[in-house]
Amino acid sequence: MGGSLVGLSASLFLGRLGVGHLLVEKHASTSTHPRGRGNNLRTMELFRTAGVESAVREAASVLAGNHGILQAESLTGMDHHWLFREIDPGGAMSRFSPTGWCLCSQNDLEPVLLRTAQELGGELRFSTELISFEQDAEGVTAVVEHRESGRTSVVRADYLIAADGPRSSVRRRLGIGQTGRGELFHNVSITFRAKRLADVVGDRRFIACYLTNPAADGALLPVDNVEQWVFHAPWHPETGETLEDFTDERCAEHIRMATGVRDMEVEITGKAPWHAAERVAERYRDGRIFLAGDSAHEMSPTGAFGSNTGIQDAHNLVWKLAAVLAGWAGPGLLDTYGAERQPVAVATSARAAARSAEHSHPGYSAPPTTGRQSDVLAVAMGYRYASDAIHGADPATPVVPDRFTATGEPGSRAPHLWVDRDGTRMSTLDLYERTCVLLTGPEGAAWHGAALRVADRLDIPLAAYRLGPDPTHDLTPDPGTDWTELHGTTPQGAVLVRPDGFVAWRARGAEREPERVLTDVLQSVLCR
Repeated sequence: MGGSLVGLSASLFLGRLGVGHLLVEKHASTSTHPRGRGNNLRTMELFRTAGVESAVREAASVLAGNHGILQAESLTGMDHHWLFREIDPGGAMSRFSPTGWCLCSQNDLEPVLLRTAQELGGELRFSTELISFEQDAEGVTAVVEHRESGRTSVVRADYLIAADGPRSSVRRRLGIGQTGRGELFHNVSITFRAKRLADVVGDRRFIACYLTNPAADGALLPVDNVEQWVFHAPWHPETGETLEDFTDERCAEHIRMATGVRDMEVEITGKAPWHAAERVAERYRDGRIFLAGDSAHEMSPTGAFGSNTGIQDAHNLVWKLAAVLAGWAGPGLLDTYGAERQPVAVATSARAAARSAEHSHPGYSAPPTTGRQSDVLAVAMGYRYASDAIHGADPATPVVPDRFTATGEPGSRAPHLWVDRDGTRMSTLDLYERTCVLLTGPEGAAWHGAALRVADRLDIPLAAYRLGPDPTHDLTPDPGTDWTELHGTTPQGAVLVRPDGFVAWRARGAEREPERVLTDVLQSVLCR
């Protein structure tokens, strides 16, 4: 349940894997408020594999030229500096990924996900609310109600994914507690029109500008770089301040003072409160019910980690559900969802809060921690898993490292490598979606043959590809690249990658009994 970014992404991923499902969302439509706009490299990789990257970029085209975070006392003064100017200066990230970061507001992204999920056969019902649910050993029975007509219906499903936001009714009904520091700060997001503001901003095409006027601070975000904008104003309910105090007149005057354009005409078009918090659910699973997105974790918005973490939750969970439902993985595989994603959320939420302090986010008074925070790439793509669905992960490796490295170690995201496949240039990441994949080098024929025999005998969907320098191999890497070095193996070795693109196991060289080894590994990783 839940038809926002995470629920819609789950529907998209389920549709791609051919899993029938029903999504219910209590609101009448997708989001109309421009928020949740930063989509990091890992999320864009998932959208690429799911076939929607180009549609997302088209929806995001109006903000394609916006980069960096600016901090200024006002837009009219000289006191300003860039917290960072470019997300990817010099295009260095292209070494690690076939795609790039994308600035696409939630109100533009959600319709793309909705349309594609429907095209893939998903049943998505808006203006529909989950009223009650019960689970048993065989599935979940839910009662849903159409909010306009009042009609109720009973739904029977194998599993329930609760992507119903930070105030999750499902989490509360299951009695699942939360850990973390709780609420950090509060803002009111104000949408407005101001035609003169674009002239004042000029060529400073920022993602956001933190305005630090002590009398009127806040964060300014462009919507169309012309006349539509968003302003995040600090809100202090702890002092008795209410949402009703944010009248249109007060908001307009606050924006004028913050920007330094005191005679600017401002038309307020909407207001929405939001709360920055650091909370993570104590568990992600209760029988046949799973938490995902904000129902599982809340984090400060700085760095756009929250929505990305939620979308990546959905991706981790969906392939496991598909594998269990299809019978090629054991039900124990579903326990690895929480074992993998909860530690990532704990580490990421802490990094998000630290980044808010480092950037002095308006409304957040916490002092910065000592030292520079880890690079965003490490948090976005460098996180590691250690669970029963990973064979050979080093338990001493931090969940989120200080710096990003692509090593091919078990538990890490598989490295990106450009290859030629039957005359088509593609990334190795494009191979990972529907099945496990075994990569072998030019001297890995024993592993390749064993993989085909094991997959047939165990009835497991497993794709096997040989990488080498000539067309006799399945995949030919770009000249000058070495897949063995990138994946941490040798020409005689092999790498097993899960459908979600994470390395499940790695053999550095040959083995005397490759078929037995692969059998044991696959049975273990798939919890059979």
